[in-house]
Amino acid sequence: MKNKNIRCICEGAVFVAAALALSYLKIPIGFSLGGFGGSIDLVMIPLILFSVRWGLGWGLGAGLIYGTLKFLFAGGVAVNWQSMLLDYSLAYMMVGLAGIMKNRKWGLVIGGFIGCLGRFSIHFVSGVTIYAQYMPPEFLDMTMTTPVVYSLLYNGTYMIPNTFIALIIGAVLTFPLKKYITAADL
Repeated sequence: MKNKNIRCICEGAVFVAAALALSYLKIPIGFSLGGFGGSIDLVMIPLILFSVRWGLGWGLGAGLIYGTLKFLFAGGVAVNWQSMLLDYSLAYMMVGLAGIMKNRKWGLVIGGFIGCLGRFSIHFVSGVTIYAQYMPPEFLDMTMTTPVVYSLLYNGTYMIPNTFIALIIGAVLTFPLKKYITAADL
């Protein structure tokens, strides 16, 4: 059992490092829309893969560590400590919810969707609470009257493409990595 935990920790470090490296390869879209952040990237792929392989607890931990490191080392933007906590540490921790699908058929795809939905939920809450004061009068050529609509639209502009990318890659990797994902190699 001890060797299995060591392997898990080592794989977690590799997958978090891979996600951090991938965070530098992105298409930033938040600033171009007049907002604070958000980008289209591949960072959730390693986190989802790790979570589905090792389970919920390890996945949540890897996401928390990644989100904190991303803020500290990959140019994180926050208006206060609450936005740092929500938009980085907790948001990426929610990607670890993919671990619910450990050892399940289509775990990468369904788990990826669950993890992406979890991350979106945290960004949405952050937008409704913290970033509501920065809501512009117009966004995407629509008049903004409520932070709920603004947060849905703003966070959707980058989370919808990221979710589709994660699901497509998850579907492509499901069969070639079946033994790895189901931990049959342990």
